[in-house]
Amino acid sequence: MSMQDAVKEAGNRISRSATVKLFVISMLALVLLIPACMVKSMITEREMRRDEALADINAKWGRQQTIIGPAVSIPYRRYIEGENGKRIVTTDYLHLLPDEVDIRSELTPEVRYRGIFESVLYRSKIVIRCRFSRVPLDDLRIRTEDVHWSGAAIWIGLSDMRGITEAIQADHGGEPVQMAPGIESQGATMAGVSGAIGFDPIQPAHTFTFLLHLNGSQELYFTPVGKITTVEAHAPWKDPSFVGDFLPVARDIRDQEFSAKWRVLHLNRNYPQSWTGAAHNLGCTSFGLKLFSPVDVYQKSMRTAKYALLFIAFTFYAFFLAEILNRLRVHPVQYLLIGFAMIVFYTLLLSISEHLPFGLAYLLSAAAVTGLITGYAKSILKHPSVTRMVGALLVVLYGYLYILLQLEDYALLMGSIGLFAVLAAIMYLTRKINWYAIHEERAACS
Repeated sequence: MSMQDAVKEAGNRISRSATVKLFVISMLALVLLIPACMVKSMITEREMRRDEALADINAKWGRQQTIIGPAVSIPYRRYIEGENGKRIVTTDYLHLLPDEVDIRSELTPEVRYRGIFESVLYRSKIVIRCRFSRVPLDDLRIRTEDVHWSGAAIWIGLSDMRGITEAIQADHGGEPVQMAPGIESQGATMAGVSGAIGFDPIQPAHTFTFLLHLNGSQELYFTPVGKITTVEAHAPWKDPSFVGDFLPVARDIRDQEFSAKWRVLHLNRNYPQSWTGAAHNLGCTSFGLKLFSPVDVYQKSMRTAKYALLFIAFTFYAFFLAEILNRLRVHPVQYLLIGFAMIVFYTLLLSISEHLPFGLAYLLSAAAVTGLITGYAKSILKHPSVTRMVGALLVVLYGYLYILLQLEDYALLMGSIGLFAVLAAIMYLTRKINWYAIHEERAACS
């Protein structure tokens, strides 16, 4: 045998080697991670574009709203020891939170669109009733004669003032209170409305009632400023999500509406009912609701794309086993085309799910790719039983992935069980294969 024939025969043996073929298709699977990562970047870019569109809608309508208060701020004279024992008089504020707060809110959701993107907005009617007791001057070490009772003001903090749609109606014991923008004392919040009140220190209790009409986006939060804070909320929306530091003590979720009730004590938070000087961050203990939109196609598409390498590997190794068990030949270029078809599944899913329900988009994309790969397998393998096996494998894979997407809490468990089952099946099917003799058998058959 000449040197050229010897080299050619050695090359043929290497090309027929199962080990080399397995290595090649493994490398092809890794190479296909590049377009898979590009698909993930495209999903992220589409999600960012969606967020920009929603932010633009929300900015014009009103962003998520957080209501802080009501609270009363009263100026008083504060004495500071200066140089040479000289006493300096300054003005400071004491802040008083109510004993009881009762809030009733009625939300009317609306869905607005910017192109193909939708945003959940709401109009709200909020009634706030609260009661203040006497000011604890002794506890705060403030003399009665140093307090400017005529400068007292009641205020409500609002996170987005643009959401106010009507004048705020307020009364103090039956007397109207004129609410104006801005909070002079800024003792607990930077934005909101306030009104001057006549705060009589002799009167044992002061009651206030407010009516607010606010526009907001998706979320509405309340702050438990009372010793006892109760909040009731109702909206014709079937998918609420309760968010923040406290969950409702009662809730009723029906097909097209829900109602919820919270009850929070002052012992459940970490700031006092009255203080002077430095501000407390009252908003750190807010709670409320979110008008949840359960179909987040980008989150589901991203979760699906994370399984790309696993799907490509399973499909490639299925074709590889078909080669081994049935003495067939599949060229690396054909493996590459099959891999690209599986990558196309994710772009189909993303683009279709932006216009159709995610479940239907998934069905259409999976059916298209399964039909494409199965038809291609029939053409290149020319083996009906192997073609049916490939089609059945793809149906099982895509069906199993869809189940994983629905079982968020059990996705890891189900995924681990699925991997174990696949590995067990591969080990069972290949238990009698003599991997060292495969290239020799093929040489003898050729």
